[in-house]
Amino acid sequence: MGSCAQGFMLGCCLLLAITWGPVLSLVPRVQEEQQEWEETEELPSPLDHVTRPEETQEKYSPRQGEDLPTSRCYRCCDPSTPVYQTIPPPQINITILKGEKGDRGDRGLQGKYGKIGSTGPRGHVGPKGQKGSIGAPGNHCKSQYAAFSVGRKKALHSMDYFQPVVFDTEFVNLYEHFNMFTGKFYCYVPGIYFFSLNVHTWNQKETYLHIMKNEEEVVILYAQVSDRSIMQSQSLMMELREEDEVWVRLFKGERENAIFSDEFDTYITFSGYLVKSASEP
Repeated sequence: MGSCAQGFMLGCCLLLAITWGPVLSLVPRVQEEQQEWEETEELPSPLDHVTRPEETQEKYSPRQGEDLPTSRCYRCCDPSTPVYQTIPPPQINITILKGEKGDRGDRGLQGKYGKIGSTGPRGHVGPKGQKGSIGAPGNHCKSQYAAFSVGRKKALHSMDYFQPVVFDTEFVNLYEHFNMFTGKFYCYVPGIYFFSLNVHTWNQKETYLHIMKNEEEVVILYAQVSDRSIMQSQSLMMELREEDEVWVRLFKGERENAIFSDEFDTYITFSGYLVKSASEP
């Protein structure tokens, strides 16, 4: 009986120790927090702040050559926290870091051409140059151009012999290669020429002419007898040599042959010009 009672009492004690042990361990921690809270209430408010002696003293700044004091940690709420001056960042002398001048680089590509500017004012007339040297002698009595165009204002009737048609009106006579007195074109520039002959026929009469090369009949211009007069023409190209002659010949009077014209209008024309010189390639 007695042993059972002791065992029951021991079990109750163990149960109390397990249950209230953690609660009793929190009591000292609560007392410490209450003590710290009372200390903070005793600190003066910001409005009642009194200047501390260390705030009136000159802030510490290290002198040249003096080692900085060993830093230590402080709490922000500690009244004796020292005030440190902000240390400026170090200045670097760039001239010390500047290197030597490098080698010259390669030449770059040429840029695009700019726009063409406006034409500038005309400059002053320069001094007269020296007389040039004498050129090579040319070929006398020769020219690379030849052309003529002549007309006749008088009618012409055939006779018992052949007669050249002489012209009295000169339209073009380049270098005087056509002789107005003989009615002949003289070739001074060998080559290929074009010739054209235009006449007006006479009514009730025959028209019979030849374009001659030297004494050779080349082409004929012919019109039969008719009750009315008309314009007739003939043209051709010939290759001439130097000193060749080209002219118009009226046929002799075996037939009644005539060409018409008057003093007011030109009905008869004869023209020719050089197409290509023989000296040209």
